[in-house]
Amino acid sequence: MKRIPHQSCPALFTYLALALAMIFWGFSFIATKVALASFTPFCLIFFRFAVAAIFFVWLLNRTGFPELNRPNLKMLALLAIFQPGLYFTFETIGLQYTTATKTSLIIATIPIVVLLLSVLFLKERLRRVNTIGICISMIGVCLLVFGETTGGTTGGALIGDLMICGAVLSAAVYMIITRHLGQSVTPVQITGMQIIFGAIIFFPAFLYDLPKVSWGEIRYEGIIALAALTIFATIGAFLCYNYALSRIPAARAAVCINSIPVVTAFGAWILLGESLAPLQLAGGGIVLAAVYLANYSSQDHEPEALQDVLQES
Repeated sequence: MKRIPHQSCPALFTYLALALAMIFWGFSFIATKVALASFTPFCLIFFRFAVAAIFFVWLLNRTGFPELNRPNLKMLALLAIFQPGLYFTFETIGLQYTTATKTSLIIATIPIVVLLLSVLFLKERLRRVNTIGICISMIGVCLLVFGETTGGTTGGALIGDLMICGAVLSAAVYMIITRHLGQSVTPVQITGMQIIFGAIIFFPAFLYDLPKVSWGEIRYEGIIALAALTIFATIGAFLCYNYALSRIPAARAAVCINSIPVVTAFGAWILLGESLAPLQLAGGGIVLAAVYLANYSSQDHEPEALQDVLQES
């Protein structure tokens, strides 16, 4: 019997962790849809972040909190306003009106918006292939939003799609700002502090939403979805993805993020009965191809926008 090389098991665990992160993030859009049938948007968000914040307080207490001087606190608070504050507000409310599948595909354009903002505010230059990818992505998003075949796009669905676009912009702004913090604060510290700040930010909205919750009508599916969002999408996926990043190049790990909409589409089809019209399927394929083109530079270049996109999902 041929002996398995010593490195096989670590490599297996690395790619298993990466696959689990993609599955957890892919199903997070579906879990949010299910949980919203039982909880109001801000109760759902707060419960999710409050439990995750307790975990990260414990983790940072063991690994070390960032230096909480005035400049760092101001920057971390600003980051938390955009991500998770505005991002999860837009995403969660948007999912009340639009499908999980469309949401995941629109969210996949975040790296493209990051590139556009980098050009506008950081004066970064784009190659021709990147520009082509950005232009093509706009076509894909339009097909996703307006490609309904059952009576056209309803006003509610359009509002939901626009809210998801707001989430995309919020996440992109956050990524531009976080480049300044990354030099003095580790990714684990940034993520942990964002989740802690997020719980604080959403607490007043939670108190406002609390009287609207019909506790007697909460379904067990909603409780399971909330637990899954907290344990798997917020904590588990982050730890799995960062474990993988510590063992393989970021560029290789980042490419896998394009599989998230596929996971969401499959899960939403099985669990929620969602489907995309032919034009929307074409739009989804265009978006995924455009994200690759927009972030393509060379084999050795790490697409930073892709590797950071869902660390807070």
